[in-house]
Amino acid sequence: MTLSLFDTHSHLNTGAFGDEMEDVIGRAKTAGVVGINVIGIDAATSRRAVELAAEYPGFLFATVGIQPNSAAEATPEDWDTILELAKSPGVCAIGETGIDCYWDDTPIAMQHEYFDRHLQLCRDTSLPMVIHMRESGDLIVEQLRRQSTVPPGVMHSFTGDLRLAEECLDLGLHISFAGMVTFKKSDELRQVATKVPIDRLLVETDSPYLSPEPFRGKRPNEPARVEHTLRCLAKTRDAAPEQLAMQTTENARRLFKLAP
Repeated sequence: MTLSLFDTHSHLNTGAFGDEMEDVIGRAKTAGVVGINVIGIDAATSRRAVELAAEYPGFLFATVGIQPNSAAEATPEDWDTILELAKSPGVCAIGETGIDCYWDDTPIAMQHEYFDRHLQLCRDTSLPMVIHMRESGDLIVEQLRRQSTVPPGVMHSFTGDLRLAEECLDLGLHISFAGMVTFKKSDELRQVATKVPIDRLLVETDSPYLSPEPFRGKRPNEPARVEHTLRCLAKTRDAAPEQLAMQTTENARRLFKLAP
């Protein structure tokens, strides 16, 4: 039976897909994907995300922002572009934003400053946030706890432990799992996934990265493969894939304020 799936995090706005966009979208629809959130990492990819949302209205949606690893190269004009793009049709979230302690492309103080900017933009626009986390979960939680209010949002491609998941949930966040949860050695992450309340659970591909089993290491990853992540979570949670797919899709539409 075809599942009803929503890929909450994809980078279709990169050069990885070239002139194959129609084929990629066709395969996604065949797999049961009913919506894809296209995520910006800088001004150029955010603009492209908005363009794609306009080309495929009601199927592709845009998230605009400057990712932590892109912040050091961003100009004041780039941030002005994000502010303007946030008003565009098809934009459903702000990001991806957050903290990255794996790469050293951007000084940590600048990452915190840009994270605060995005959080304020969420409050100004009433849009949810998409949070990038890499070896930085505690720093993200600490910064969110310092906020006057924490906008709704999602910890994308979650790889933390149960304690971190519970802290994110206490802050009102959704938690999204990508292909890593399907990897053979990801038993601990799968156990964390069983503890996420069903109304806060999301799935994603992070394509063209993080291909799930049985495609691990094969790029580009693409939205059609979100089915494998969903089925892995369903097995881990002892749930019917059809019901879990329907629930995660409903969760995505509710978080991003999208029509059924």
